[in-house]
Amino acid sequence: MTEATTKVNIKILEKEYQISCPAAERGALLDSAELLNTKMREIRDTGKVIGLDRIAVMAALNMANDLLRSHSRGEGLEGDAKVRLQAMRERVEGALKGSRRLEA
Repeated sequence: MTEATTKVNIKILEKEYQISCPAAERGALLDSAELLNTKMREIRDTGKVIGLDRIAVMAALNMANDLLRSHSRGEGLEGDAKVRLQAMRERVEGALKGSRRLEA
């Protein structure tokens, strides 16, 4: 039996995205989007990185580094959480790619 999906509206750097996810993952997606938005704002506000793509890459690298550090300290995520995080990351990247096509 397939899990019911829901559409979630998120806002990252003043841009809105609609992303489908399993209904049970809605809260995690909203939390992830909020974290990503915070990290991207911090990077943008430094003024050192210009462009949505570059800001997104820097945020992803910083978050990956944080994850690896916590993992090496024995605070790593469980296997299931890693899979869900990767799936959400791919959905956000897909939404960003779709947004770029709309802007062109």
